[in-house]
Amino acid sequence: MPVTKIVDNVKTRAQRNRTISLGTSDKVHYKQYIEAANDVSNIENVRGKIVHADAFGVIPKLPENSFDLLFADPPYNLTKKFGKEKFKETSSDEYESWLDSWLKLCIPLLKPTASIYICGDWRSSAALQRVGAKYFKPQNRITWEREKGRGAKRNWKNSAEDIWFFTMSDKFTFNLDAVKTRRRVLAPYTENGKPKDWAKSANGNFRDTHPSNIWTDISVPFWSMPENTDHPTQKPEKLLAKIILASTNEGDMILDPFAGSGTTAVTAKKLGRNFVVIESDEQYCLLAAKRLEMAQTDKSIQGFMDGVFWERNSGIAR
Repeated sequence: MPVTKIVDNVKTRAQRNRTISLGTSDKVHYKQYIEAANDVSNIENVRGKIVHADAFGVIPKLPENSFDLLFADPPYNLTKKFGKEKFKETSSDEYESWLDSWLKLCIPLLKPTASIYICGDWRSSAALQRVGAKYFKPQNRITWEREKGRGAKRNWKNSAEDIWFFTMSDKFTFNLDAVKTRRRVLAPYTENGKPKDWAKSANGNFRDTHPSNIWTDISVPFWSMPENTDHPTQKPEKLLAKIILASTNEGDMILDPFAGSGTTAVTAKKLGRNFVVIESDEQYCLLAAKRLEMAQTDKSIQGFMDGVFWERNSGIAR
């Protein structure tokens, strides 16, 4: 792994390390792209914006019935530092109350056909299900393989996370064909000498398969990926692309109240969706703004090419 050195409190990265970082000039330049929580009651004032504020102060001021998708990646019930912000582990009941306190504020903002996705780990998953089911219709629980994580001597390695999928009603968007996974066919079956439900190509035999609620084709951002930042819990663009393509259409509006380094905003921009994202830490807002500017010229999403999600290590898209 390339070495990162600290010189005069500034990170100097190895040549092959593609982690996005902020220089002194960046901090000045990207401040112009960040909105304060002044007038957020008009959706046009915040469309496509990064709002630098605490979510609890912004959510009640946003216009009602405005969003087609809520994606939330809140702090898990762990003691962890996010830039200058710190979340402290609490009891399960207290964490559930905290989840409820912000989630219920989001309800008036969502359209009757909206979808809701909320991230968690094994500790918080039950609380997410209980709180979400109070207000929405549970549709599924997605488990995705994180493939990172330290081994444990007296326990199983923790390498998976959950995403609970809810909807406001029985009427909601789900674009099945947009999120099929193209997998390599290891035992090609033919009928009358012709491929059945698969296709030949110069790179091998592949089949487009229905997406399941187990995702094993996601790569967590790391030092050699162009989307990587120093955010400790950054979600991959491919993960957001699956959710956005499945549960929204072009031009739809997405809300992310815990934006972190901006993956929701960046992926939405690349896929032609509108968004409002909220983040309390200024450094992460600036990183998100830099990533958004980069997305103006680079629309690529690792693992998603030519409108298709490719399985990991397919040899086509990684």
